[in-house]
Amino acid sequence: MVIQKRFGLSLLVLSCLGLSACDFNDNDGAPAPAPTPPADVSYSYEVTVQNLTQGQPLSPVGVALHGDAVMWEVGMSASAALEVLAEGGDNSDFTAAEGVMASASGAGPIAPGSSETITVTVVNEPDMFISVATMLVNTNDAFAGITGHALGELEVNQSMTMVLPVLDAGTEANSEVAGTIPGPADGGEGYNADRDDADLVSFHPGVVSGEDGLTMSVLTAAHRFDNPAVKLTITRVE
Repeated sequence: MVIQKRFGLSLLVLSCLGLSACDFNDNDGAPAPAPTPPADVSYSYEVTVQNLTQGQPLSPVGVALHGDAVMWEVGMSASAALEVLAEGGDNSDFTAAEGVMASASGAGPIAPGSSETITVTVVNEPDMFISVATMLVNTNDAFAGITGHALGELEVNQSMTMVLPVLDAGTEANSEVAGTIPGPADGGEGYNADRDDADLVSFHPGVVSGEDGLTMSVLTAAHRFDNPAVKLTITRVE
């Protein structure tokens, strides 16, 4: 009789333990909720370009945001994209170059004394570098711009202002002759794939003009320019 009571008590204890184990492991198998991803952060910049020359319209400005790199370098050969911009004023290849993460273009030429503001935005990329370029259209291949300028430390509503010298793409001789200049002084062909100059980017020596002894030049003294030729202001607005 004692043995039976002990056996019954043991079964009762095991039964309780089994129920406890079942209760402890009871769950519906639902996965844990996924963490909420962080919200996207936009970084927007206003790029204002002012034409400081007296007789050189600027081509539509090309603006590109990219990583830590440059899109040209003094003393080095110009890329095909820069050649197209500097000879013909077309910025489409420049703004679509490899490595560009966001870009924008000016709406049209900027007349002497005028300015334009262009907005460019990139998402979730706080440490961008900027390149800006525009052609002086009454030249063979002169352009003004900056490349690989860091924006990472610019806070919202902060600005940076600089003045830009004129550079020579080195892809077309500065002949100034009829048919070679795309601006209103000539209405020539602009871009040509042939390279008949030093093929090195350099600081531009300036326009000579027919009035100063370059007899075949279609340019006049009004097309000359002093450095700097462009004022650039970059403001972070978002």
